Amino acid sequence: MFNIIERYMNRMTKGDIRNFALSKNIELSEEELNFTYDFVKKNYRNFLSNPKVFKIERYRNYYSEENFNKIAKVWNEYYQKYSNYL
Repeated sequence: MFNIIERYMNRMTKGDIRNFALSKNIELSEEELNFTYDFVKKNYRNFLSNPKVFKIERYRNYYSEENFNKIAKVWNEYYQKYSNYL
C-alpha cells in the first residue's frame, strides 16, 4: 500500500491540491497552496508512519480563519474514516 501512495505523491501537483480543496469548497490563496503542497510533499511519510502525532492546530497561522476551519473539518472527517488503515 505504501508503494501506491508513494507513486501518487511523486506525481502529485499543486493543481491536484487546488482541485481537491475546491471540491471541498476551500479556495486556497497562492501562499496557502504553496505551503500545503510543500508540507504534504515533505511530510507524508512521517504522517503515514505515525498519524496520531499530527496536530492540525499547529498550522492554523498558515491559513485564513475560514480556510483553516474548513481544512480542519475535512481533516477530521478523513482521519475518522481512514485512520484504521494507517
